[in-house]
Amino acid sequence: MRDTGETWAVVLAGGEGSRLRALTTTREGQTIPKQYCSLRRPSCLLQDALERARTAAMSSHVCAVVAAQHRRWWTAALSGLPQANVFVQPEDKGTAYGMLLALLKLEEINPRAPVTFLPADHYFRDEAIITRLLRVAGNLASVNTDATYVLGVEPDAPDPELGYILPASPVGERPVGISGFTEKPSPEYAKDLISLGAVWNLFVFVGTVRALLALFEEDHAEAVRRMREALRQSSGRQDALDAFYQTAAPLDFSHDVLEVQATRLQVLRLPHCGWTDLGSAQRVEAALRSMTTLADARLDAATSPPLFLDLCATR
Repeated sequence: MRDTGETWAVVLAGGEGSRLRALTTTREGQTIPKQYCSLRRPSCLLQDALERARTAAMSSHVCAVVAAQHRRWWTAALSGLPQANVFVQPEDKGTAYGMLLALLKLEEINPRAPVTFLPADHYFRDEAIITRLLRVAGNLASVNTDATYVLGVEPDAPDPELGYILPASPVGERPVGISGFTEKPSPEYAKDLISLGAVWNLFVFVGTVRALLALFEEDHAEAVRRMREALRQSSGRQDALDAFYQTAAPLDFSHDVLEVQATRLQVLRLPHCGWTDLGSAQRVEAALRSMTTLADARLDAATSPPLFLDLCATR
């Protein structure tokens, strides 16, 4: 087992969660990004993800990427993190920049450090399963420092709203290469992908800082150079980073990085664990049905202050 002292974990929490707006809009008409809402718990989804991240890295090495416009919510939700571990994006220019911002911040500390990236708004019925695989992936990354691992979960059924990873060979307990990624296939194509051994993409990535940066630098070296220079010029100020974001071309991690670099990655398979990305009201309902400790969750919600909007409050 590796020493986790050099390992980092980053929770990506900059999204708007617009697909779940029907559940995340208050009676006053205010829409709250879903990562700052709860699922029958006193903690919000972002805080749940931070606890998940702490199983992969020491608490002092857990970070979060957030959006400047969400400050009113993340100020309280991230009160337990060191200020230096909160990476603020000035605006939304695509999912790739949140990861790149974190990687360049961590590069200044240790470019060889293993790092795990996790979404802030997912649910796992069985946390023990994802915890185990995060640790396995971290161990692999600490040994194979040029490799990058992507976590995928066995599909329950063809779902045209999710992303799929197609392994280059049958995937078992060990990581295997990747043939390609597919985002939101048709129902018929999703069935074909599953028959070929595809798994759902969890959007969880593990590798060293250097290995993950290499994925960006292959096709987007100029964006990496410009952000690195903006961070150098900032020196504690935000103006140079603001200027970079204002002029940066949009960059989507799935489309512009993953799909292009698929053959450089490896996939680790997660068995059924009650995972959902909570991307729709139907998935929130499914998560609620799968909660094995629903009675305890209701008790927690009833006896704790309502700090966060409950996604299940109207279900």
